[in-house]
Amino acid sequence: MKIALDPYMFRALPMTEMVRTVAELGYSHIELSPRPEFMPFFLHPRADDAKVAELRKALRDHDVALSSVLPLYKWSSPDETERQAAVRYWKRMIEVTVELGCELMNSEFNGRPERAAESEAAFWRSLEELLPIFEREGIGLNLEAHPDDFCEVNDAGVDLVRAINKPWVNYLYCAPHTFHLSGDDPGADIPGMLRYAGDKLAHLHIADTFNHKGSSGLRYILNPPGTAARIHQHLDIGQGEVDWEIFFRTLRELRFDGVATVCVFAWEERAHESSALMLERVTKELTSHG
Repeated sequence: MKIALDPYMFRALPMTEMVRTVAELGYSHIELSPRPEFMPFFLHPRADDAKVAELRKALRDHDVALSSVLPLYKWSSPDETERQAAVRYWKRMIEVTVELGCELMNSEFNGRPERAAESEAAFWRSLEELLPIFEREGIGLNLEAHPDDFCEVNDAGVDLVRAINKPWVNYLYCAPHTFHLSGDDPGADIPGMLRYAGDKLAHLHIADTFNHKGSSGLRYILNPPGTAARIHQHLDIGQGEVDWEIFFRTLRELRFDGVATVCVFAWEERAHESSALMLERVTKELTSHG
């Protein structure tokens, strides 16, 4: 199993300094998430040969590997022009991932929940173009159901992944989205969701969050009433309401052996402390039990 860090809280550091910092914190793997000068959100990658070479050298010099690359593009957009642009961005980022020597990419379903059927149709059109490229290049793909995507719920996301019907396309469970992934369940059947993913569960995103559906839906009061905002946090373990005892116990029972990425975003003022504490806890829970 690989324990990785999403270094988003260190994105202001130059690339080489970011990699050095991750290594000093004790991580041996990085999940490369969007950075404005390399792989910005929803735009064409900025990485040229020099930037790719810089990152490769930094990884080699500090003995850190990429567990995965996580781009975010609007490949399920009901707007066809937007969708086609996203496919072009994907193609370039697959090239960059190959150049970096990484064999895994993660992403979200994207699209719009209020236009779910149109978005899913766009998703399948994009896959028709991209799956042959992933397969040719030997790049695996993990997908997550995400708040405000056309697919926001765990079981439906797993079903979509299974429908792609490729052994190298798998599911990513994002713990800080737990109370969105559970759909109408006011709590969250974490063991049930993880077990539903079963042999497709290949990747975890680990951070804590509060249950936005608690207190009869009034844990948070938003104005205007009825707004469709999807509230969640990416906190240190223990700062929210995810049941971590049952989360980790279920993963041990399932003999999880994929990638576990620490993805706390809330504490940039204490990013070093947060990242170190999270590594210690995840290592204890997922590797020290055999």
